[in-house]
Amino acid sequence: MAQSSVVAGRVSRPTPPILFGTVLFLASELLFFGGLFAAYFALRAETSPWPPLPVDLHLALPAIATSALVASSFTFHAAIAAGDRRDLAAFRRWIVLTFVLGGGFLAAQLWDYAHLDFRVSSSAYGTMFYAMTGFHGLHVAAGLVLMLVILGRLAQGAYRDGDVDGARAISYYWHMVDGVWIGLFLTLYVLR
Repeated sequence: MAQSSVVAGRVSRPTPPILFGTVLFLASELLFFGGLFAAYFALRAETSPWPPLPVDLHLALPAIATSALVASSFTFHAAIAAGDRRDLAAFRRWIVLTFVLGGGFLAAQLWDYAHLDFRVSSSAYGTMFYAMTGFHGLHVAAGLVLMLVILGRLAQGAYRDGDVDGARAISYYWHMVDGVWIGLFLTLYVLR
């Protein structure tokens, strides 16, 4: 059994299993996305021109959506801090704001898909673009569902005791999703 320890005058508690398990899960997710990045750069090295015509990515909407997604990491962090303080009203507000920002990101991605001038079958670039952004979009959608679970549990009286480890685990997932998107945005929209 893990024991608490005293560090700098504070009693630290052992890492809850849900957080340890989440970190292991996120490591596997990073390996998955790492494989997608490796495939992208391997194809990029072997294909000329890259990206092929008629690929014309506009930067404005994805940049705005990226800003919203990055901001959502800060709002999720604020939610967890509020939960730690047992300020459940603030916890709820920050989760709702995070959900709105994440939903806005996903809506912008879907709008972008509807207006792009290439498809998944257009070229190797199209295949990789839609695979990378599509899998990321699925992860965002899963994060939004998990936020609804947090709100549902909150409505049922959970988190009153200040134990927000389940929500904290979801926040780790959300931060990973945001970090992966920053890499995708830089790779697909900036570096190309």
